[in-house]
Amino acid sequence: MTTAAPPASARKVGRSGPVVWMVLPALLMFAVFGVVPLVGVLVLSFTQWDGLGAINPAGLSNWRTVLSDPGLPHALFVTFEIMILSWLVQTPLSLLLGVFLAGRQRYRAFLAVLYFVPLLLSSAAIAITYKALLDPNFGLGAGLHIGFLTQDWLGKDNLALGVVIFVVSWQFIPFHSLIYQGGVRQIPTTMYEAAAIDGAGRVRQFFSITVPQLKYTIITSSTLMVVGSLTFFDLIFVLTAGGPGDATRVLALDMYKRGFQANLMGPASVIAVLLVLIGLALALILRRLGGSTTASQQEGA
Repeated sequence: MTTAAPPASARKVGRSGPVVWMVLPALLMFAVFGVVPLVGVLVLSFTQWDGLGAINPAGLSNWRTVLSDPGLPHALFVTFEIMILSWLVQTPLSLLLGVFLAGRQRYRAFLAVLYFVPLLLSSAAIAITYKALLDPNFGLGAGLHIGFLTQDWLGKDNLALGVVIFVVSWQFIPFHSLIYQGGVRQIPTTMYEAAAIDGAGRVRQFFSITVPQLKYTIITSSTLMVVGSLTFFDLIFVLTAGGPGDATRVLALDMYKRGFQANLMGPASVIAVLLVLIGLALALILRRLGGSTTASQQEGA
């Protein structure tokens, strides 16, 4: 006697059951450490709280105060300025380093480990180190008697902004180089062999094969750079404290100063919500530029 096979729908449900249970822990962690804090910050943006006393409802007063503050556009401008300039510095250097490190030579593996060291250091430690090195009186320039390095790097607006961008790039280029290194190694070698047979040199291969094949890797790396730049706080706080004046006062630093120095948790929460909305919008824009994942897999096949 033979038994009839279960219908296809039942088999599909049976296979998807374990998958749902495997996803639940990740969803729980995301809800506890992502959704709940975000909802809490959103609620706090409509209250008055000094961080210690009672929480009192404030309606839309915090939003009106923050959005009408003349310092907000400046902080937003500085945030986007650092975001764009650091992206322009990090992307080409990370791409070139990633392509170089994708080679199979042993010395390149050693260089990959060496280049990765800055990412292992804390941002505060890096900021303290560069602040000491760039000190015009006791820093590297004064010790080596190099006139160019004895400038007041952190006391002038443009120089301080340039130092922030340089230090940020120095710290995070290794991470993005690692992303590009993995992306380059996924490109089929047959494409380069065919191009070499057709007489294409390395430069032509780079622009005709490597860069187009890394389109979606570039989108991923750029998303991490752009969204991550919204959270720059500890490095800027230690290095310049937002100065000179407000030359390097980004939104994240403005949020800290309002919340923990002025004890205005409501306005600080408003800025936190704005940062989340800006980051989400930028991520969605870059996602649209990247197109669908299915299309990328078909093109790379």
